[in-house]
Amino acid sequence: MGPSEITLATIIGLAAISFFGWRLLSRRHTLPCPAWLSFLVEMDNPFFESSRATTVVDNLGLGPGMRVLDAGCGPGRLTMELAKAVGPSGSVVAIDIQERMLTRVREKALRAGVANIDCRQGALGAGAIAGEMFDRAVLSTVLGEIPDRKAALKEIYAALRRGGVLAISETIADPHYQRRSTVRDIAQSVGFRETRLLGERFAYTLYLEKP
Repeated sequence: MGPSEITLATIIGLAAISFFGWRLLSRRHTLPCPAWLSFLVEMDNPFFESSRATTVVDNLGLGPGMRVLDAGCGPGRLTMELAKAVGPSGSVVAIDIQERMLTRVREKALRAGVANIDCRQGALGAGAIAGEMFDRAVLSTVLGEIPDRKAALKEIYAALRRGGVLAISETIADPHYQRRSTVRDIAQSVGFRETRLLGERFAYTLYLEKP
């Protein structure tokens, strides 16, 4: 085995150890993706069509003037698509626990000339959107990062209008991956009704409606 092969094997091994180590730790502690690793979640994964930004947004039934919550927006992978879909008369509230992630969203919006995004720092499940009202909401590969998942979904449920829809995306490549059965159980326990599922076991987007 030559030096290049050893190096490649070492890199793959370290990557695997890091991934599974992070996954194990994330089950015991709140470990959101660090802002300096935001490039890992800014691009759509080519293997997981169901969680691509355009796929998630296109199936939300968005229209001009709607108000949307991007919960745990990260660097804004979905935020910009959402803002375009609701147009200047609509708005997107982008919430994240890390201010550096929100800074990236603001920079993107400024470069694109998009002015209908409201960035806010806060933690879901702790009153971050109390008293708000939205037509749609998205949680993209973030539910597993939230300490109290039920409290977070309950808060989003309360903030959605009747007939409002929440899209939850999960992919196995995320250390915080949540199984469909787990998401369904929690969502149904707070009152959501499942309306659509895109994808398979290892990558999916679940659409839930507030009756």
